Amino acid sequence: MMTLPRDSILSRHQWRVGELLWLAAALACYFVFPQYLALGTTVLIMVVLVMSFDLLLGFAGVLSLGHAVFFGLGAYTAGWLSLAGLTEPVSAVLVAGIAAAVLAAVVGPFLLRLTGLPLMMVTLALGVLVFEAAHKATTITGGDDGLAGIQFAPILGIFEWGLGGATAYLYVLAWLCVVFVLLKRVVASPFGVMLQGVRENPARMRLIGNPVLPHLTLAYVISGAVAGMAGALFTQANAFVGLGVVAVDTSIDVLVMLVLGGIGGLHGALIGAPVYMLLKHFSSQWNPFYWMLIIGVLLIVVVLMGRGGLLGMLTSLMRRTRKEPR
Repeated sequence: MMTLPRDSILSRHQWRVGELLWLAAALACYFVFPQYLALGTTVLIMVVLVMSFDLLLGFAGVLSLGHAVFFGLGAYTAGWLSLAGLTEPVSAVLVAGIAAAVLAAVVGPFLLRLTGLPLMMVTLALGVLVFEAAHKATTITGGDDGLAGIQFAPILGIFEWGLGGATAYLYVLAWLCVVFVLLKRVVASPFGVMLQGVRENPARMRLIGNPVLPHLTLAYVISGAVAGMAGALFTQANAFVGLGVVAVDTSIDVLVMLVLGGIGGLHGALIGAPVYMLLKHFSSQWNPFYWMLIIGVLLIVVVLMGRGGLLGMLTSLMRRTRKEPR
């Protein structure tokens, strides 16, 4: 099999016009839809979370059904910091990311020895156990009532948190840009190329002397850290933490968003998360009982008809328009 040169692989992750257009569209939504800024903020947070999962699944080939554990730990960490009087928002996001990274570093070397269905079931069981623990530990997590009374200081000491969500929207968008740039650097580095090699053929990577488990663990740590940062952003934007942040449903939602958008390349999160979240919001308002049917039909269509999710379908359509060979 012919192997692509390293420069060709890395060129896939250079900046593209579509990424700048997506950023411009996100900024335009701030001015065009001011009444939906709270929803838009949640969408941006989920984009960050899905990007963290894309690093794990799309590049390392690790399918975990317990990714919400890191999201929830980051959310609760930010809440605990606020209740303890540490209300500086930027440092809270960083501390939440570090806490999630530490947890990933502890459990990663054990979980990542598994592959396939055993890994899926163990991570699913871990997610269920963490949810039940959070539900029972009412003195720490608030249980069903959650953590309330959360407040954060103005961003950079200047920008106040408003009820309309304008500050939170731009704040989360800024974090999204930072995370996206950093993750692009990671996947375009030799480490990112190594992860793709592990995903494609771990036995061959071991044969040529590249340690697989340490690389997977590092990817797991980075992914967990970004997920924890997304959880902290969720807490700061909502001033509340509920059990939903560690629910298994959250992990499933993240997987569905990534499949919808397209796995690998980090760009699937930019499409899958907004489509899923907006469709879920408006279809549930239209019919609160059958909104999942609409999402299910869309997912089936994308899986059966599209290669690479909605992003793959869009790319294929553009190639047909330009009459380019596939």
